[in-house]
Amino acid sequence: MGRAMLLFLIYSFFVLVCSSFASAAIVEHTFNVQNLTVNRLCQNRVITAVNGQLPGPTLLIQEGDTLVIHVNNNSPYNITIHWHGIFQKLTAWADGPDYVTQCPIRPGRSYTYRFTVTGQEGTLWWHAHVSFLRSTVYGALIIRPRSGRSYPFQQPDGEYPIVLGEWWNANVVDVANQAQASGGAPNNSDAFTINGQPGDLFPCSSGSTTRINVKQGRTYLLRIVNAALNSQHFFKIANHKLTVVAVDAAYTNPYVTDVVVIAPGQTTDVLLTADQKPGLYYMAARPYASAPVSADNSTTTAILAYQGASTAPTLVMPVLPALNDTPTAHKFYTNLTGLVTSPFWTGVPTEVDKHMFITVGLGLIPCRNNSCAGPNGQRFAANMNNASFQLPTKMSILQAFFQNVNGIYTTDFPRQPPVKFDYTNTGLSGNPNLIFTTKSTKVIKLKYNTTIEIVLQNTAILTTENHPIHLHGFNFFVLAQGFGNYKASRDSKKFNLVNPQERNTIGVPVGGWAVIRFQANNPGVWFMHCHLDQHLPWGLATAFVVENGPTPSTTLPPPPHDFPTC
Repeated sequence: MGRAMLLFLIYSFFVLVCSSFASAAIVEHTFNVQNLTVNRLCQNRVITAVNGQLPGPTLLIQEGDTLVIHVNNNSPYNITIHWHGIFQKLTAWADGPDYVTQCPIRPGRSYTYRFTVTGQEGTLWWHAHVSFLRSTVYGALIIRPRSGRSYPFQQPDGEYPIVLGEWWNANVVDVANQAQASGGAPNNSDAFTINGQPGDLFPCSSGSTTRINVKQGRTYLLRIVNAALNSQHFFKIANHKLTVVAVDAAYTNPYVTDVVVIAPGQTTDVLLTADQKPGLYYMAARPYASAPVSADNSTTTAILAYQGASTAPTLVMPVLPALNDTPTAHKFYTNLTGLVTSPFWTGVPTEVDKHMFITVGLGLIPCRNNSCAGPNGQRFAANMNNASFQLPTKMSILQAFFQNVNGIYTTDFPRQPPVKFDYTNTGLSGNPNLIFTTKSTKVIKLKYNTTIEIVLQNTAILTTENHPIHLHGFNFFVLAQGFGNYKASRDSKKFNLVNPQERNTIGVPVGGWAVIRFQANNPGVWFMHCHLDQHLPWGLATAFVVENGPTPSTTLPPPPHDFPTC
């Protein structure tokens, strides 16, 4: 190689490195968590909120930036903040789930989260990870491409976060505590919201309905987040098509649809072209309720307002799917594919080191005197492989792992269900030989860089339901989804190993299964749980303990000096 060429390559390398560092910034915010009085549905309510906002602040960063968030807990409750979907590479201490990676921030105390966001672009979000506080403590987290890099789709003329939420005419901590005490399900919410507002189909709400202003012929990027606690949603805009371009901050091949289906915890980025005549068009969301149980079936709305619309135009309402329209939901979820030309596409790992088959569903634990509010007077207890997860209280699992403390958790989570049965046979609902589970803190221990494939199998022990399963610390590839019982000899032939969608939250089909695969290349403790908040305290969860790698750059550092203790 000639001297001139060598000097050019060295110069190019340093330009690349310098430009990379130049594009990264430290983005600093303060979250004051405190009581806030708001008026919804004709009532004044005291809620827990961040910086006096509902939703809380939208965090806007570029890929490569470092976020520094000072959390001051001036509320009457314990609090932690989870940065939903952020990989937390070597910053597992900042992930946030209470008693999994950290102990709560007590009332009157403060803690600073610090982490760098790399290898991700798109829409994520942040939320409280204690009790039902996520119903009011949440906000969008938007990651734009770093300087010099563009979106892998047309540059939009504007961007809007669309955050779906859930509202109770009650203190949400009391709602959760009452359910825990009774052993039954929590009361249904009283409304759903878009950007904190129920919309003008609800009483005392028309004057505050969320409004998005657009110009005819322009294209907009809508960043949709489902921050609701217990409901998946159908989302539509009257007379408009939407083009999905990303889910869970991972780019997809463009997918044109008139309806978006989005589970709690998921995000979906869509392009909207304002190609209709000037007017007012409803954006609307209502639940996708896959289980035959009581649920809030209301519709929340916002308004898409064209510039130049007449002074009193007629609002146009979209026709939403039926509450139990599983075919529409399944069609949406299974038509999404990953964008292999994305700057962060890595491809599906081809060699699998560990296979797991995990059943997910509802069960029961005995109640003294058969006096609880669950079926037959027992207590609800959701489970994975008949292990109903119980959070520790003395210290977090991550601290116990890092300090080699015994007695906080065990590593004997079963790789298979302890009993094989006809998992989705509704005729087995209530079977006394299957319905009872036990409480434990069982986790899955993995060596660094293990590639793991998991079959998530729904069960019908009490009822079948679409379970949104969220994995902290990683994205996973969704290889296939289907209904009934998973059968490897048949269903493995359906695997998409070329361009599957990447996610951090998967809606396991009602009465069905999903297969996911990921590489455990991030040391720490990573929670995997159902993102229906009523199911989390019931125990539909486990955790992955990923060991350190062989080098300092693959080893988890000690916790920050001000790390919360129990």
